[in-house]
Amino acid sequence: MHFLPEEASSFAGHVDALYLFLILVTAFFSLLIGTLVVVFAIRYRRKSPDEIATDVHESGALEIIWTVIPFGLTIVMFFWGASVYFRITRPPTNAIDVYVTAKQWMWKLQHADGHREMNELHVPIGQPVRLTMASEDVIHSFYVPAFRFKRDVVPGRFSVAWFQATKPGKYHLFCAEYCGTRHSNMIGWVYAMTPADYQAWLAGGNPGESLAAAGAKRFVENACNTCHGDVPGARGPSLAGVYGHAVRLSNGQTVIADEAYLRESIVNPQAKLVAGYPTIMPTFQGLIGEEGLLQLIAYIKSLSPPAPAGAAAASPAPAPAPTPERKASRP
Repeated sequence: MHFLPEEASSFAGHVDALYLFLILVTAFFSLLIGTLVVVFAIRYRRKSPDEIATDVHESGALEIIWTVIPFGLTIVMFFWGASVYFRITRPPTNAIDVYVTAKQWMWKLQHADGHREMNELHVPIGQPVRLTMASEDVIHSFYVPAFRFKRDVVPGRFSVAWFQATKPGKYHLFCAEYCGTRHSNMIGWVYAMTPADYQAWLAGGNPGESLAAAGAKRFVENACNTCHGDVPGARGPSLAGVYGHAVRLSNGQTVIADEAYLRESIVNPQAKLVAGYPTIMPTFQGLIGEEGLLQLIAYIKSLSPPAPAGAAAASPAPAPAPTPERKASRP
């Protein structure tokens, strides 16, 4: 029987080493203090009712020792823990994107190329995998013990996390947050595969419509293209190449257009107004579900920045997207 689950991710060893260090420090001081309490209780007990206690003068060296040593240990814990935290929370730029929608009581997963899975996730070893997760109802928690990977999925926001599998195998996937009467049934598997097996798995199924393609349809269905066109005088800012770049707001502040910003701009467009555009965009809160929001954001992420003027003049203009009769607006 193993004390810890199998290590199967790139940061599992770092998490286990920190955890072991904390256990050893805790055990050492617990035994030391407990032993001293017993020894001192016996050694310095009152031996007779008439015994008068003697004055004990403090030791400066002892004061320094029991102050410096715990302080040093806490500093080590802090910086070690911070380094592990930053390692876990910063996805590499070359990560494979997988989009996860949690709901009672299942995990719905979709790869960027359109492959869909239910309570299962296939990933290649040696390749970072970036999860963008949303919940349709209550708080869930995506937990793979062998990867030392756990991230809460909170309604009303996106949770972004990553891992990199290092060993082929089949690993448990749990929901680690009580989410209702069938919480214990919200389980699944993560299949870590060699690159060759992963490519064979991709080739063996029908991926269907990609997430970005589905988002492009929703973009037109909700009339987003009537305002967010890459043309002069558009009522909303162009979305081509906006993802990952700085956006200047009407209050003078600057924000990075990440998943959280794009989601907020759809469901609450008045929260952060883009400089130079009027406050005319309606809210889509409750009109587009979490899966639809993931599709829209995947589409926006796929948009390339506008080509330079010279290049645009040399190449034929793309056909305009179909425009439905209903219109919407953007700040």
